[in-house]
Amino acid sequence: MSEALAAAGVHVRAPGKLNLFFEVGGVQQDGYHDVASAYQAVSLFEDVWATPSDEFTVAVSGTVDVSGVPADDRNLAVRAARLLAQRIGYDRGVHLDIVKHVPVAGGMGGGSADAAAALVACDALWGAELGGAELHKLAARLGADVPFALMGGTAVGTGRGDQLSPALAKGRFDWVVLPSDSGLSTPEVYAHLDELRTGPDIVAAPSVPEVDPAVLHALRAGDPVALAAHIRNDLQVAALSLRPELRRALELGEQTGALAGLVSGSGPTLAFLTADPESALELQVTLSAAGFEALHVHGPVAGARVAA
Repeated sequence: MSEALAAAGVHVRAPGKLNLFFEVGGVQQDGYHDVASAYQAVSLFEDVWATPSDEFTVAVSGTVDVSGVPADDRNLAVRAARLLAQRIGYDRGVHLDIVKHVPVAGGMGGGSADAAAALVACDALWGAELGGAELHKLAARLGADVPFALMGGTAVGTGRGDQLSPALAKGRFDWVVLPSDSGLSTPEVYAHLDELRTGPDIVAAPSVPEVDPAVLHALRAGDPVALAAHIRNDLQVAALSLRPELRRALELGEQTGALAGLVSGSGPTLAFLTADPESALELQVTLSAAGFEALHVHGPVAGARVAA
């Protein structure tokens, strides 16, 4: 990157994600869970601008409620920038301007997208040129969803979700997502799932989580109808238990045009798969008329990239 471009700053866009399939194993001794997920990056993006600075600072704004997003060293994007600086021995800082469009604490990986964008932006700003494999290693240290926000597209994630294998997805899949006014704590949702699994009504945790092969076949075929028959999220039962009002919206979407609906990640954002763009638009209008904020997105899209 030229000195002139570096001085002006670097703009990176990174996508939010949906978990089309999410199987959760039992809790491990360290408190974490092994998972098997089919991720898809969708057309709801975070924008991050990185400009030279002597210190590490961040400003956060957006089209979603950002009041709960830290604007200090707790911010995952700032942690990403510091980690990269430490890795390359960079002794100055960076100012990050984050403009958020992905719901906060909504199960769509907005914070992880910010971190991925910060890694790519600072790598370009500082001329580090670490390459994708090295950035992936740093991303995995920041959280399970950060490597996928770097990668984008469609992928299978195993382990903690950060061991990624690209998955072929033919064509385009159209979704309508319903953000929520208030977020859900991911650790709280996992803990509640563990609690529910001690009862008689919930299927026990699988010993080795795996993605249903039928999901991967539907993605390869570009067939939303087949995909709808197999999408699943083990965290959904816990999210709906903690936020039972979500059930009404989930049922409404499924009854008024969606092929299938599910809680995205740890929630509370809901995602409805539709047959095509026209069906998505009709569902968006229907849900909006019912008083919900409804967004039409599609996938797969690319991961974190420097924007023109």
